[in-house]
Amino acid sequence: MIKYSLTFILLLFTAANSFSQVSDSLLYTGKYSIKVDSIKLVGNKITVPDVVMRELTFSPGDTVNPKTLEYNSNRVFSLGIFTVVNFIPYRMNNCNYVLIYVEESWYIYPIPFVDLQDKDWQKISYGVNLMLRNFRGQNETLKATAEFGYDPKFMIYYNRPYFVREQDIDLTVQLYYQNAINKSTIAKELYGGDFNQKFINGSIDFGKRLNLFNRIDLSVGYDYVDNPVYIKGVSASNGRIDRQISTGLSYTYDTRDLAQFPGRGAYGFANLQFSGLGIDNIDYQAFNIDLRKYFELDSGLRFKCRVASRMTFGRLVPYYDYSYFGYGERIRGYYNTEMEGNSYYIGSVELNYPIIKDVEIGFNFVPVIPKSLLTYRFAMYAELFTDSGVTRMWGQRININDLNTGYGAGLVFLVLPYSQLRIEYAFNNYGHSQFIFGLGTSF
Repeated sequence: MIKYSLTFILLLFTAANSFSQVSDSLLYTGKYSIKVDSIKLVGNKITVPDVVMRELTFSPGDTVNPKTLEYNSNRVFSLGIFTVVNFIPYRMNNCNYVLIYVEESWYIYPIPFVDLQDKDWQKISYGVNLMLRNFRGQNETLKATAEFGYDPKFMIYYNRPYFVREQDIDLTVQLYYQNAINKSTIAKELYGGDFNQKFINGSIDFGKRLNLFNRIDLSVGYDYVDNPVYIKGVSASNGRIDRQISTGLSYTYDTRDLAQFPGRGAYGFANLQFSGLGIDNIDYQAFNIDLRKYFELDSGLRFKCRVASRMTFGRLVPYYDYSYFGYGERIRGYYNTEMEGNSYYIGSVELNYPIIKDVEIGFNFVPVIPKSLLTYRFAMYAELFTDSGVTRMWGQRININDLNTGYGAGLVFLVLPYSQLRIEYAFNNYGHSQFIFGLGTSF
């Protein structure tokens, strides 16, 4: 079943990529095409120029046009460390220049927050984030989180893109503690009701950027899972507490123009995770694949599609590491419906049309607040969407009649680089409807 599922997913992605190569060739019809002699970066106060230059798809000697510059402008904005990014071509002294003008975002955020756990308004948490972004000008991120309410959590996260500059290797370190309510309905029935599990995790990830669009990651981690009692399957080991070493290998392909709300490009992600490695009788694996494609059609219309799957297998997969819908991964139309299995499969398609295209908004009349905190890119899009997915235990076949399918329409409000709000109305294949208020992009 895995072989046929993966073949189906890869065929869809190949077909989408082939179509994009045809459609992209029609995009280069701008008012000018110039050969670039020099690139100038201005406006950066602390950001090292290489942080910007390494994102560009062109260099001196290459020919560019408006679509090339728009694409690269969005790539630089995707870094999340600028509130304004403008690419301005000009000619002077018989030379063609591209001026990159940026305005840096505020780099320290001691911000109180209210969050929706698993995108669910019934699971509200609150707390404070202390985040330092780009504090040394190299796009580093240091973040500490104290979160209370639903599933309280404490986390420290650090990412350094230039850990080994010559080899283009980055480093990510993460430590967290969480006291979480069990997600599995199977585990709930075995236990006789709801119960909490304590999760402690530490991980180190080394990422190697192969080129502009490709990277690989190697991770090593340690997980400590404390269950209230020993029940086989609730624990992966032969005791109440699971202690496991894990290691994983990931590959990412990313040509998206604007990561926060893509309009063009492709995204592919594959990850294989090994948990336990046979220690304490824990030995299971998880495989994730996520493939997405984004197209710009006529008159600003955008089309995007996605296929994804998560599969777990091995000696004994604990219920806390099953594959779930109704939590982080959701099907609109079944937004709050919880489903679980060893594997899930999901596909989505969406059309977006701009009602208000990108507008730069600045509230510079508030003297006590830095300008970098009051400058935004605002846009509003109307959308039509369809999601379809299913979970499966090992041995179960996928039947077309078992698919959970939802469809609907909505509005997306972008306040970049900070946040997005989605207001959607969805139906499922039983005719039931629901309103969805979501944060962040659908995919």
